[in-house]
Formats: sequence, C-alpha cells, structure tokens
Amino acid sequence: MDCHMVSETACSPSPRHLHRRRLIKGMVAGLLMQSAAQAVWAGPLLDRLRERRMGAGPSGAKGQAPDLPNVAYGPDPAQVYDVYLPHTAAIASGQDRSPVIFMVHGGAWAVGDKSMGRVVDAKVARWCARGFVLLSVNYRMLPEVPPDGQLRDLASALAHAQKHAADWGADPAQFILMGHSAGAHLVALLATGTPSVAGVAGPAVLGTVALDSAAMDVQAIMSQPHMRLYDRPFGQDPAYWRAMSPTLQWREGTAPVLAVCSTRREDSCAQAQALVTRASQLGLRAQWLGQDLSHGDINAQLGLDNAYTRSVEAFMATLSPRVAHRLTP
Repeated sequence: MDCHMVSETACSPSPRHLHRRRLIKGMVAGLLMQSAAQAVWAGPLLDRLRERRMGAGPSGAKGQAPDLPNVAYGPDPAQVYDVYLPHTAAIASGQDRSPVIFMVHGGAWAVGDKSMGRVVDAKVARWCARGFVLLSVNYRMLPEVPPDGQLRDLASALAHAQKHAADWGADPAQFILMGHSAGAHLVALLATGTPSVAGVAGPAVLGTVALDSAAMDVQAIMSQPHMRLYDRPFGQDPAYWRAMSPTLQWREGTAPVLAVCSTRREDSCAQAQALVTRASQLGLRAQWLGQDLSHGDINAQLGLDNAYTRSVEAFMATLSPRVAHRLTP
C-alpha cells in the first residue's frame, strides 16, 4: 500500500503493533546493554566498582592484621606497605632466611588498598604458614599519579623492602612479585627493569606472578576501539602506551613470569598468550595459566587449598630451591 495515496489513519500502526514494536525495541536494547555490560563487568571495571562499594580507601573490607603495618617507603601517606611474618615467628639467619612475596593490589590504577581481605587473607594463611614473608603494598593512584609514577612508587617500595628484608628474617635475593589486575600490569612492568631508567631499582627478583591483567600490551589496546576505562590512565600518547606495555618492554634478563588469566574473559587470556609468545621470541621463560574463575576470584581464591593454588605454587617452586623447599608439604 502506498501511504501517499491513502489517509494518514489508514497508514498509522495500530496500538497493538505499536506495543509489539516497543517490546521488540526494548528487548534488543536490553540485549545490547547486557552484552556491553558483560564485556565491562568481566574485568577491571568490576574490580574498581566493587572497591568503591566496599569503601574505596584504607577502611575498605580489611583482612587480617599485619605484623608490621604501614611501613613507610616514601614521604606520601600512600607510600606504605604491610609486612606479614612467617607463622613460625623466629627470625632466621643465613640460608634459613625466608623468601618474600611482594603483593600489589588492583583497582583500575585508581582505587583499592593493601589491607583488603581478598588481597591478603588466603595468601597469608597459606604462605606465611610455610615460612614466607608476605608484603602488601600501597602506592599513589589516579588522578594524582599516573601509571608510570605508580611504577616508580613500587620500584621504591621494592628497593626499600629488599634493603630491610634481613630485619624480618627474609632474604633480599628471594623476592617474588605478585599483583592482581592493575597491580598485575604494574608488577609485570616492574619485572622488566623499566624503573631503572629513573635510577630506582633493587636487586633482581626471582620471578613474577601476574593475576588477570588485560593490559599487558597497552599499545594494542589503545590503537583500537577499547573501554573508556583505559583512557584516563594511558592518555593519547603512543610513546606512553608503548612504555607502559609489559609485552613491549621485555628485555634480556627479565625473570620468569606466570600470567594467570580468567577464561571467562576474552581479553585477559589473549594478552597473557601474547606475552608468552613475545617472551619465547626473546628466549625468556614465561607461561600462562587459564582458570575458570571470575576476575575477582582469580585474586581471592589464590592461597586456598585448590588445584589453582597448587598450579601457581608449581611455577613458584621452579624459581629457587629455597622456595621449592618452603612449598614442600
């Protein structure tokens, strides 16, 4: 029917058709929103929103109390770390000194805190009981300090902790870096020695466990359509993107890396695999470990008595005989 040849009333949709059309539009819009939400909520944005809901700051959802809280490594109130000592308590000497896990929280480079339960509880319960020292580190965050400044904070914290490790019965040459989400991105960069350009670096670390970062290659992310989440930390400068990409900063001498990723996210495991491929090209050791866990549970469940924890420990045990000995039941 040609609507120009008949009355307006004859060509207007009936109320029934209008209702059906609205329902279809609503369903399509809902599906599109759900799809977009799944892509966003699967990763670091969810982590950031959870941190805010739980009190994005030092109050937060705190875990167990550290033995040495708020050890300052710089003048800013955010430049502190907590020390959790081995449950065996006694200060060791010589070859008995403890290995150290240097843990960095996530939160989209903007929120989070070292004392949150899912950052420390299971890890302290498992590894301090096996003779490790665990450090949980705070650092300055957005909007005041961008990722390169955060990286320098962590380099300073690492150098400070290695300088004072003997005070806690720990060995400065037996440090393992570990971080979740944005923290995983930062420790992966820290492991490459990038901060040494700023003249801040301590002794080498044994290796790195990066927990579910989807930002190993920032340049690749920013060069294509991406979540707005990444715009604030990484800006618009391609040179900065490259400098903040662990995959592109790998160099000779980088210690082994285990990149854990959630198989419920497409971006994280793809980035972990690309990191491993790049390491192989350079003759370096890296591996990726996919887990059917949410972004948050990749962090919270590490340290529980499960196959996931044992897989991470299998990697850790390859880093030094002393670490392997402490992990032996």
